[in-house]
Amino acid sequence: MPHSRHRATDQPPARWLAWLLLGIAALCVAGCAGLPTDVQRTPSVAITNGADTPLGRLVKAAAPPGEPLSGFRLLPMPQFSLHARIELARRAQRSIDVQYYLVQNDETGRYLLRALRDAADRGVRVRLLVDDLYTAGADPLFTSFAAHPNVEVRLFNPFPAGRDRLGTRWAWSILDFDRVHRRMHNKLYVVDDSIAVMGGRNIANEYFLRDGGSNFIDIDTLVAGAVVPRLSSLFDMYWNSPYVYPIGALVPATGESPQQLRARFDRLTTGPDQLHPEALDSTDLLGNNPLAKDLDAGVLTLAWARAEAYADAPAKALGANDAARGPPADEATDSVLYNVRRYLRGAENEILQTTPYLIPGRGGMETIRLVRGNGVSYSIVTNSLAATDESLVHIGYRRYRAEMLRLGIELYELSPKRVEQTQRFGMYGSASGRLHGKSAVIDRRIVFIGSMNFDPRSMLHNTEIGIFIFSPQIAQQLTSLIGFIRLDGAYQLQLGAGGAIEWVSPAAGDGADTLLHQEPETGFWARWRLNLLAPLVPESLL
Repeated sequence: MPHSRHRATDQPPARWLAWLLLGIAALCVAGCAGLPTDVQRTPSVAITNGADTPLGRLVKAAAPPGEPLSGFRLLPMPQFSLHARIELARRAQRSIDVQYYLVQNDETGRYLLRALRDAADRGVRVRLLVDDLYTAGADPLFTSFAAHPNVEVRLFNPFPAGRDRLGTRWAWSILDFDRVHRRMHNKLYVVDDSIAVMGGRNIANEYFLRDGGSNFIDIDTLVAGAVVPRLSSLFDMYWNSPYVYPIGALVPATGESPQQLRARFDRLTTGPDQLHPEALDSTDLLGNNPLAKDLDAGVLTLAWARAEAYADAPAKALGANDAARGPPADEATDSVLYNVRRYLRGAENEILQTTPYLIPGRGGMETIRLVRGNGVSYSIVTNSLAATDESLVHIGYRRYRAEMLRLGIELYELSPKRVEQTQRFGMYGSASGRLHGKSAVIDRRIVFIGSMNFDPRSMLHNTEIGIFIFSPQIAQQLTSLIGFIRLDGAYQLQLGAGGAIEWVSPAAGDGADTLLHQEPETGFWARWRLNLLAPLVPESLL
């Protein structure tokens, strides 16, 4: 089977507009397919009490005495973040629960699946839950993976037909657009109910410095201790939901035996392009060892703090009607959006925020006005037009740019050229990058890390997950990482004398800053295209 090479994006709606037009044209040929109705979903839940596993014992030994707390280690560098996932899989004893918006059929995706397969061969139960948007052509890979003992694969909100190609999927489901455009955006990886990895990264080359073009600049965190059982329960909520389908209910049986399917998995995941990551023999940007070194030494160095984890209910995306979907995300007290806004609006001094897609909408602007009215400084880092992988989303963002600046927001946009030229940014993890991290630091003591973008799609249509960490130590570390972007890799925006937006590129050393008056690092035709399409793009789908 040819390996999938398309670049998946974490913010797909703009590309969906093209597929929507294609699907309408194909309606007369394709019609519309429906999901299977007689589906056997065997319920299962997390294997709890991981304290007596090797990983659980390490966590228990590392935890401070007294009140149960959670341990954290930020993973800003992609090599260390992938390494952590692989090492946890290699040391798992009972269970691995994996939930992602994207597990790409590329070198990185296949590398992780092999590590999970190896764990299953040792008797570890592996549950893999993937959103179905970007699995086109990957059914042979996932079905052969699911043929292994102790492995189960389920897909969230699947496409029922035309599964080999993204275009045919949309063509067959075009009359069901209101369902298929709603996606599970969560990213979670839990091992032995003891240690987890969560944050903004999906599983694909571009998140781990393996892409030949641009790579995403992102943030994950290692999580251990008291909050991990909560993360396991959030996984179970999705795994057992009616919106999730076992892959065997979607893909017709080929007649191959389990042994033949497992042999096919080996063929699909080995070969000349098989990933062999280099050994990590130094510390990361924050001075942390590769996780394997600490685990081998039996010492787990973490920052311990109180934490809260939230995830949207699966019905937010796929309830049959508004009543079934429950309260809006900004009113549902267990939703990610509700709690992000709650903590942002409670800020007393300072907010630092990163988001790749920034379309605040009415509710977001209300939050901005409230916190600025309270005298809170507010800094946001997002992608420039040159950096974004979704230029149509930039249309929605630029509608709010001037107003945010007038309200006193310090607005920064990532510069691909500055990132490429800055040696320190290369240490952060990308030679030429796009911002992808979704994070916030509030009053230098509360940290948010998760999957939620600051845009209508995350607020209205997709499901999200996030964690709040109440730790000045973690807040200081994330503040430093955001500072690297602001100082060395971004333009600062300001309003000129006539109210037009200007981009300031700080000079190196004692030189003068460079002042730009149009979208930096873009050509005339890119800007003209955006101006042409701006009146046609519905903000609610961005």
